[in-house]
This record gives sequence, structure tokens and C-alpha cells, in this order.
Amino acid sequence: MTEEPDKRIAPDEHYFAPSPTSAEKTTEFTIDSARGPLSLRAGSGVFSQHGLDKGTAVLLDIMGRQSNAACVPGSNVLDIGCGSGAISLSMAIQYADSTVYAIDINERARELCAENATKNNLSNIRVAHPADVDANIRFTHIWSNPPIRIGKDALHQLLLTWLHRLTDDGVAHLVVSKNLGADSLATWLTNNGFTTTRIGSSKGFRVLEVLAHR
Repeated sequence: MTEEPDKRIAPDEHYFAPSPTSAEKTTEFTIDSARGPLSLRAGSGVFSQHGLDKGTAVLLDIMGRQSNAACVPGSNVLDIGCGSGAISLSMAIQYADSTVYAIDINERARELCAENATKNNLSNIRVAHPADVDANIRFTHIWSNPPIRIGKDALHQLLLTWLHRLTDDGVAHLVVSKNLGADSLATWLTNNGFTTTRIGSSKGFRVLEVLAHR
């Protein structure tokens, strides 16, 4: 006798599914920014569906306390795996004269991120599927809470793809759980030509600074 699949579980309902199939349930939440509180909406089928996750909160706190020089006007910056947009919106304020590329393969995430950008009157965010970003565009800054759970090989390929698109003096900042391999990832990145340093640690998460390839 063949066991029936559990019909309560929709197929491919991980946050890196291109097209979530579950009914969308949304949650309103706020984040702090240099401009003041921002109001966002999160949704089921998207990473951190209940609001701001701990890792992203750590990244935004540490990056908010960094004395980063402003980007040259007209620069491009990137959020890999934008989800509902907490990182993208924060970058749009910190790098107000730049264009923020918010990329995600999840179409529901892209819709939420675009909606949240509009709701907060941030017009310098371009939400896109990764394949739709012009291959000639390079980025001065990357901030990301990368999708660790896609698997090591897929994660490595994802990071190599986008880190190679940093400008010569560009820098990336990644937040990764210590328990999910932050330290080994830092070593791997350095061994692959991307000098990586831990610049902060809080609540079990590391924030890694990654320099452009040398």
C-alpha cells in the first residue's frame, strides 16, 4: 500500500521557492532606520515570514553603527535575497544617492519588497529576479543575510556569482549564524580570494566583511 502524501504541506514551500503556492498570510512589522521607523509587511512563503529575523536585526544594527562613507552618487548597491525588504530599505536610506538592487528568486518576496519600498517612499530600489540584472552592473556595497539553507554548494555558487561583481574597492557584509557555519564560510571566502574579516558578533550571528577579489 502506497502512503498518501501529507496534503497539509504544500510542495516547494521553502523561502527560496520561485513561486510559493500557499495562501498568503501577512504580518506587519517595523524596523528602525537613520530616517526613523519604517513600516513593512511580511508574508508566508517568504524568508522571515513573521517579521524581522534575528540575523537581519544583527546585520542592520552593526551596519547602522559603522561609519561608512557615502557611495559616490550614481553607484549601485545590492541586497542578495531581499525577502520582504528590510535590508534593501535600510540600504536605500544609507546610500540615498545610489540605486539599490533588491534581488530574490521568490516572486512573492519581490512583490512584498516592492510594496514596502513604495509604502516608505523609497524610489531608489530596483526589485528584480537575479537573472534580470544587467550582467555589466557592478556594486560598491553588498549587504545580505544569504540563504544558507539552500545547501553549501549552491550557496558557494551564489556568493561567488555576486561577489565577483563588486567594484575593485567594493565591500560586502554578510550575516551568518555561527551554528550554520559562519566561521568556515569566512575561511572558504578568504581561500577563494575574498579577504574576509568578522567585524561583529551578536546573538549567535557573525557579521562578515568581505573585500573584492584580489
